[in-house]
Amino acid sequence: MDIFFGRGKNDLSKRLFREPRLPQRFKEEVFSLLFPGRCPVCDEVLAVGLQICRPCRPFLLRAREPVCMRCGKPLESERVEYCQDCTAGKHLFRQGRAVFLYGGHMKSSLYRFKYHGRQEYARFYASEAAVVWGQWMKSRGIEAVVPIPMYRPKERVRGYNQAKVFARALSITLGIPMLELVRRVRDTVPQKELNHKERKHNLKNAFQLQTDIVKYRRVLLADDIYTTGSTMDAVTEVLLRAGVVDVYFICISIGEGA
Repeated sequence: MDIFFGRGKNDLSKRLFREPRLPQRFKEEVFSLLFPGRCPVCDEVLAVGLQICRPCRPFLLRAREPVCMRCGKPLESERVEYCQDCTAGKHLFRQGRAVFLYGGHMKSSLYRFKYHGRQEYARFYASEAAVVWGQWMKSRGIEAVVPIPMYRPKERVRGYNQAKVFARALSITLGIPMLELVRRVRDTVPQKELNHKERKHNLKNAFQLQTDIVKYRRVLLADDIYTTGSTMDAVTEVLLRAGVVDVYFICISIGEGA
């Protein structure tokens, strides 16, 4: 198709999902051709129809109930409703969930997904998200999936925003539109290098709306890793000011709670 001729692979995928004339299923099939499946654990090329090697599946641990009723961190006891972080502080988002526990093979998988161009892993992450939390997302009446934005110059260097790739895969899997409603207007220090207080200051005024009008009432933020929720809160604040009523989130992975 001439709309894709002469483009690099990353640019092809961007233009593909922005093209309104193409049905979602066709987009998904072309995406599969652009990014042949690789196992998110061992990184070997997969047979057609598979999203992970069967022997590798047990190495990725799902985040299962009981979890924190606010952020979704796994808890040791069903008698506890919130993790220590959510008990100590208030979040602006309504609720969130994560698919996998962070660490071990999941940590390596996400590293390749973020820094080594393994965008094809997103299909597996999104498929697992639908299996684990599909009913949860459906019951919340989600109207759009919104990726946590990356600072544009940084995204150009990397070639893609991993949160957007995950959000796009979720959009296809769930049949919900992906919308880039928010942009990051300034670069920030990586959150993992800061303490809780520094994280909030680091993100102050870092995000702005992409559009003047937001007609959606319930949106789902998508990101790769959840730590303290500072990024989610910062983006949620922008969306709430724009008239969104409820902001939820889903992440690929999360640390264990207490």
